[in-house]
Amino acid sequence: MAENRDRRNANREENDGLNKKLIAVNRVTKTVKGGRNMRFSALVVVGDGQGKVGLGMGKAAEVPEAIEKATQLAKRNLVSVSLKGNTIPHATTGKFGRGQVLLLPAEEGTGVIAGGAVRVVLEVAGVKDIRTKSLGSNNPINCAKATMEGLLSLRNAEEIAQLRGVDVVSD
Repeated sequence: MAENRDRRNANREENDGLNKKLIAVNRVTKTVKGGRNMRFSALVVVGDGQGKVGLGMGKAAEVPEAIEKATQLAKRNLVSVSLKGNTIPHATTGKFGRGQVLLLPAEEGTGVIAGGAVRVVLEVAGVKDIRTKSLGSNNPINCAKATMEGLLSLRNAEEIAQLRGVDVVSD
């Protein structure tokens, strides 16, 4: 009976229209009096490919449980990102810890020029054309969180005009 319920919940989760990608799995060890205590941490990014993206980290005794926890946290942390067509509206730098990610808009047809965790976050967010450079730390956790910071700092012309209380003049 419990298996059927789990299977139904799994099917419901698959049909939510979100792309889920695993970025990294780390084995974490804590030394205690009785020996070593092994656990796993997972970093997962979730997005709809239309400008919504979320990042989550989960920790558990088994890898699948850690991935599930991370996925649930990523779904709760979904945020909207300002996009301009298939690229970003302007250049920006995201910073987290010692990791920095430079995000530059690119012309149509360029593709996603990024590596590792940065590429996964941008693809799930729905960015199709972008150039990036990872500066500082190449740790996947720091790179993914720096990319999220960079994406959150993006503003399009309409948002800036609304903040300033003026109308957008299109060329």
